Amino acid sequence: MEALDSARAFVKDVKRVVIKVGTAVVTRADGRLALGRLGSLCEQIHELNMQGYEVILVTSGAVGVGRQRLRYRRLVNSSFADLQKPQVELDGKACAAVGQNGLMALYDTLFSQLDMTSAQLLVTDNDFRDTEFRKQLNETVVSLLSLKVVPIFNENDAVSTRRAPYEDSSGIFWDNDSLAALLALELKADLLVLLSDVDGLYSGPPSDPHSELIQTYIKERHEGGITFGDKSRVGRGGMTAKVKAAVHAADAGIPVVITSGFAAGNIIKVLNGQLVGTLFHRDAIKWVSQGQFGARDMAVAARESSRRLQAMPSEERSKILLDVADALEASEKLIIAENEADVSEAQLAGYDKSLISRLALKPGKVSSLANSIRVLANMEEPVGRVLKRTELSEGFILEKMSSPLGVLLIIFESRPDALVQIASLAIRSGNGLLLKGGKEARRSNAILHKIITSAIPKNIGERLIGLVTSRDEIPELLKLDDVIDLVIPRGSNKLVSQIKASTKIPVLGHADGICHVYVDKSANIDMAKQIVLDAKTDYPAACNAMETLLVHKDLAQTGGLNELIVELQIKGVTIFGGPRASSLLNIPEARSLHHEYSSLSCTVEVVDDVNAAIDHIHEHGSGHTDCIITEDREVADVFLRLVDSAAVFHNASTRFSDGFRFGLGWH
Repeated sequence: MEALDSARAFVKDVKRVVIKVGTAVVTRADGRLALGRLGSLCEQIHELNMQGYEVILVTSGAVGVGRQRLRYRRLVNSSFADLQKPQVELDGKACAAVGQNGLMALYDTLFSQLDMTSAQLLVTDNDFRDTEFRKQLNETVVSLLSLKVVPIFNENDAVSTRRAPYEDSSGIFWDNDSLAALLALELKADLLVLLSDVDGLYSGPPSDPHSELIQTYIKERHEGGITFGDKSRVGRGGMTAKVKAAVHAADAGIPVVITSGFAAGNIIKVLNGQLVGTLFHRDAIKWVSQGQFGARDMAVAARESSRRLQAMPSEERSKILLDVADALEASEKLIIAENEADVSEAQLAGYDKSLISRLALKPGKVSSLANSIRVLANMEEPVGRVLKRTELSEGFILEKMSSPLGVLLIIFESRPDALVQIASLAIRSGNGLLLKGGKEARRSNAILHKIITSAIPKNIGERLIGLVTSRDEIPELLKLDDVIDLVIPRGSNKLVSQIKASTKIPVLGHADGICHVYVDKSANIDMAKQIVLDAKTDYPAACNAMETLLVHKDLAQTGGLNELIVELQIKGVTIFGGPRASSLLNIPEARSLHHEYSSLSCTVEVVDDVNAAIDHIHEHGSGHTDCIITEDREVADVFLRLVDSAAVFHNASTRFSDGFRFGLGWH
């Protein structure tokens, strides 16, 4: 299971759950029972039952079901003359009496199909005034739960003496939402889930395109500031009733999630800690003070902070970086401890060695990062530089000037050092930042983020750099094209493609690092050995490590190819061959010529000449970094001119493809 979002971490301790399902979920638009949704509900309850949860169900829908049945019965029993008369509205209590029977019969049938048993408990408002009733209610429910029976509660509307909703100020509950909250408190539940016909609580009517889903309800922020839409199309309550019930339960210590009963598996998702629906929790205000914000809040805060940062003089931005470097070095032991915990967890989870290699912060890495930040702090000012000046006419000057991009959303892989690098570049260039690292590095990322943001001056604000803690927040962030200016995904081709397809925000994505080294027939073999070994073995998990070695066919005859392979094997590199090399050398054939190993493995292939090498790179490469080793200047010029990659080298390791080495500020 993915690491829980911190605001939902409490679910790991939940055992007893009260689930309330509303009339709009139980019935279709025509009033008939929604069999598919009820079936899905029962299947989820069955799954929770099997996992050891104690589930209590509160169901609406009896009045709606009964009304539909009685309307049909009245139609069948009416004469044509009767139907011409004004139709009197059906008695709600009669509808409840008829509908409750049918509703429970359906629950009984559905649970029986799952080899489960359910029990019906009908209650009224007056029942709860009796202390003995409350005691007996607890004993009955505990007994049923111990037998794995699902107690199903409903208000006994057929005999209830309570007046219309909210008119009776002495009422203990007013509808099934407030009944569910009352039962959650009475039965000491750990969680209350209110299923609705919308995804949760929105900032305005859900039909309004400007309304946004509120992931965590903050009473101090949201109370009185939300515009509710129409009440439920069929029930008594609607969202207003759900929010009142949720706030009441949460204040009393019962966490509540309002979510859709239409979406498949939402109850399971809630109990897995996923960010679905709206959470009500009495500690929510504390999370705000600790920096737990919604997607839009986080993006807007980063934009506001970035504008204050941009207004700073260059030397003050440099000073922030120097403070960050000092803070990292001062907290090195804490950083390493958190990183070691991530590495241990990744090893236990069976992650690939290449991922664990990228995850681990090796000895001296924190000091190296701090020193690189100091170098960046002392580099030439990147903002406000005049790049081009054109006199359009006398006295009319047009200047092209470097400026910050704004707010960047960067989704990166398992390397926690990437967080430090990206954050430092953002501070130096005056950009706001939202970061989403890999879940396997969550402890490392959290401590690094805390240390870096604590070094940012109060007048700028630590929310300049937001840390996104759950993958579920990404879809919401990708909708924010009005406050996020650029998305940079660093990961698999699949990830980059998914991001591009999911947003209107410009995306700068480069997925693979399939780097080639071509050894020409005129190469100095001793030099070639050094370059090839460095490109492959210096840091095999890096995106600029060699993944494919291309060798001129003549070197297969002179022994140069064998020398290169022996050198690699001595260093522990596993060799796979392209079609030609695997046949020639009797080595296993590579499963693909477009493959990034990110480990001590590589592909070797034999080619006819430089043009064949170029064709191979264009067909199977990723446009990252490729190099040629040759003493023939003309051959080198052909390679350098025609290979279509971001970096193309002559007699140099692919590992030199590095922003810091290029003088651009970082790796």
